[in-house]
Amino acid sequence: MTAAPAAAPEALEIRVEGVSKVFGAVQALEGVSLTIEAGEFVTFIGPSGCGKTTLLKMIAGLIRPDAGRILIGGRPVEGPGHDRSLVFQDHALMPWTSILRNVAFGLELRGVPKAERQAAARRYIAKVKLTGFEQHYPHQLSGGMQQRAGLARALAVNPRILLMDEPFASVDEQTRRLFQDDLLAVWGEERRTVVFVTHSMEEAVYLSDRVFLISPRPGRLVEVLEVPLPRPRADHGVRGDPGFTRLVERVWDTLKKLQ
Repeated sequence: MTAAPAAAPEALEIRVEGVSKVFGAVQALEGVSLTIEAGEFVTFIGPSGCGKTTLLKMIAGLIRPDAGRILIGGRPVEGPGHDRSLVFQDHALMPWTSILRNVAFGLELRGVPKAERQAAARRYIAKVKLTGFEQHYPHQLSGGMQQRAGLARALAVNPRILLMDEPFASVDEQTRRLFQDDLLAVWGEERRTVVFVTHSMEEAVYLSDRVFLISPRPGRLVEVLEVPLPRPRADHGVRGDPGFTRLVERVWDTLKKLQ
C-alpha cells in the first residue's frame, strides 16, 4: 500500500540579529538585522558582491557569522538542518543517474524507504511539470528542465524553508517567467517560507511579499519594500499593473543611489 503524501510542514520564522561577516580583509556584511515571517516569500536584492549569497548561506547554516546570530523558529542556527533546502543557480544534478533518483536522493540519504521516496519524487516532478522524464538522465534535458529537477529535489525533502540563490539566472526570459509562475503556484499550495536572491528588479517585485534591498559591500540592509500586489500574481496580470511598474522603479531608484 502506498503511503499518503506528506503534508507540507508548518513554515518557520527567520530572524537575523546584528549579523556581520568578514572574509580575510573584506567585510562582506555589517550589522544586518531583519525578520522573515513564517510562510512569507521575500527577496534579497543588491549590487554584485553585496553579501546576498553570503547571508543566504548563513541562513542555510553553511557559513557562520562573525558577529550576531540567526534564529529559525526561535532556535539559533548552528549548521545545516532538515528544515531547510537550498537551490543554487547550478542545479548540481548527478549526471550518472536518472531524474527520478536525483529528485529522490535527499530522501535516500535520510534512509526513507524506496517506495516512499520515489512517490515523493514523482509528486514533485509532476509539480514542476517534468512528468514523463523520470527515467531520463540530466544530459537529455534542457538547462531549464534540469533546473526544474533541482527545484523538485529541494522540495521533495519537505523543507519548512526554501532558500534560492538566483535559480533562474541562466535561462531565457520566456522560460524564466514560466518558472516564476510555477514556483509561485507551488508556494501558494504549501506556503513554505521562501528566501530568494536575485539581481532582477522585476523578478524581485513579481515574486515577493517584501523586497530587502542591500547596500554595496559591506552589505547593510538599507530598505524593506512592501509589495501589496494581489495574488495569485499570474491570475491578476500583475506585470501590466501600473503599481508593479512603480515598485520596480522604486527598487531601481534606491539601487542607483547606492552605486
